[in-house]
Parts: sequence; C-alpha cells; structure tokens
Amino acid sequence: MFPLNAWYVVARPDEIGSDKPLGRRICNQPIAFFRNSEGVIGAVEDFCPHRGVPLSLGFVRDGNLVCGYHGLAMGCNGRTVSMPGQRVKGFPAIRSYPVAERYGFVWLWPGDAALAREEDIPVPAWHGRSDWAVGGGLFNIRCDYRLLIDNLMDLTHETYVHSSSIGQKEIDEAPVATRVVDGLVVTERYMEKIKAPPFWQMAMESNGMDKTATVDRWQICRFQPPSNVLIDVGVALEGHGGFEAPVDKKASAIVVDYITPETDGSCWYFWGMARHFKADDAALTEAIRNGQHVIFSEDLEMLERQQQNLQAWPERGLLKLNIDGGGVQARRIIDELIARERAAAAS
Repeated sequence: MFPLNAWYVVARPDEIGSDKPLGRRICNQPIAFFRNSEGVIGAVEDFCPHRGVPLSLGFVRDGNLVCGYHGLAMGCNGRTVSMPGQRVKGFPAIRSYPVAERYGFVWLWPGDAALAREEDIPVPAWHGRSDWAVGGGLFNIRCDYRLLIDNLMDLTHETYVHSSSIGQKEIDEAPVATRVVDGLVVTERYMEKIKAPPFWQMAMESNGMDKTATVDRWQICRFQPPSNVLIDVGVALEGHGGFEAPVDKKASAIVVDYITPETDGSCWYFWGMARHFKADDAALTEAIRNGQHVIFSEDLEMLERQQQNLQAWPERGLLKLNIDGGGVQARRIIDELIARERAAAAS
C-alpha cells in the first residue's frame, strides 16, 4: 500500500530525547528511535532480541538503548553491546534503519538501506531563509494515508468543511487544473476580485493590509512522492499580480503536509505553515498554528468516518470528477513506485 524505498518524516527532533526512546510504527514496522552520546539519532526494530519486548519501553544510558526488561543495551547499528552478567558477542543484530535529521524533521528510509541517500531528501523552499517563519503540529489519523493526500489535492472541500475559516463559495466556482511536472503533481486554482475569508483577513491585517479590500486568491497544491503535499496559498490586493505580487501587497504561505503511513488504515500527519510575511512575529506564528490546528481538526472526523465507510463497503466504486484529478494522478505515481519495487524484488 505504500512505497518503502523513500524518505518519510517520522518525528520532530524534540520528540527524541537523550534519555527516553520514542516508539513509532512506520509503514507497518514498529521502530524505536533514540539519540546516542553524540546526539545522533538511531532507529532500530522495536524488538529486543532477548525476549521480544519493545525496546521503546526502555531508556537510554551512555548513548545506548537499554531494554527495560532485563537491561540488554544496544547501539544505533542494532547490535547488542552489553547485558548484565551475560556474554553478548553472539547475540543476533536486529534491523537498523537509515535515519536523518534535516530541515526541522527526522526522516526515515523504511526500505532497502543500500538505496538510501540523504541528498535525496527534498529541500524545502523556506530552509535557511530568515524572512520565512514556520510553525506546526502532529496528528495521528485513523485513515489510509492516500485519503489524506486526496483531501489535500482537492481543496473544494474547504467551502463545506472549513466554512468559518478558509472556505468560500468562490472555491467551488473557480476552475481547477491538474498537470504532472517533473514527477510532481500540480493542481491549481485562482480566484480573482473576491473578498478574503476570515483566516486570510487575519493574515492581511497582520501584514498591514486592509482586510476588507478586494483580493486575488490562489491555491497551488504540489504532490511530492512518496506522500507529501506542499500548497502555495495566499491573497494579494487586487491588481498587483496575484501570486507574483510584491511582499507588501500580499499575505502568502506554504501549507506544509508531510504524511507518513503508520498502518494500512492509519497515518502520521505532520502539518504546518511556512509564511513569507512578518517572519519575526512569534505571537503571529503561534496564532496561525492554533488556527491551523482548529482547521485541520475539522478534517479528522470526515477522514476517519470515510475510512470506516470504505472498509464497510469495499465493493463500492468511487466517482472521479475533474476536481479529483490531483489525487488520481498522485495515486498513479504511488502505484508506479510500488510496482517498480515489486518488480525489482522479484528479479
């Protein structure tokens, strides 16, 4: 159901401390994360080779992951280094995973370790830019990760699910176009000469603009394999170039959606917003983060109930309309990646 030879976001750096491991299931694989004495993150199977208990129930001592059952200590490479009163040289190593800490996140490669290259981790547009600010959070959602991709690649639902914040009738009325460019799926919608919805009125006012002014609005969704969606969003004062408007004439941002399968029917959702205005305003960053939390929470019941319905009626086919083009193309790319991995494994 998901490609394995790919980099997935699995945690924020502050979730993995130097004294306690983090247990997290990724692509149906239980994994324990911890930091060694140099602060480097290790990722190993969440399975003690002695009695099979989860290593994530243990602790970190002298840079090694110590099992909380009988004290077996393990390094980042999955090899046992010591155990009280026992000779451990012949203990079998457990699986360790390529892991990297980059761009404000911890990334994991759950597939063939020999194929993992850290330079393939995508560099976000805001990385190293002092004129951008980023804030966000994490949800664990009980739905197939592809349903969340569908949701983010078709923002028509904003009119109905988010009617009090970012939704407006013009979203329904504006034409939507989908294309595939260099392996990315791009779905675009532009709305001209409209009034901004409540969330964007707040953003306009924060950037010194008249929140009641007529604006041009855009939504440019970019699916990035294996499962991430980055969305250029914003409003600009009418007649100033829309997406290309000067910074002082618009409020713009990138909605950050890093999606990682947990199981066949659940996923980790690392969400946030990288904004390109008032980057030094920490209070605004927190206000936007809180606002996003409310907005994205409105999607949770819809997605989880959708998952329940699809499981209850697996024989039912779903309709595909022009607004579904982004999700359809994203799934096509995912299926191609999975097929390629299966073919390589069979050869």
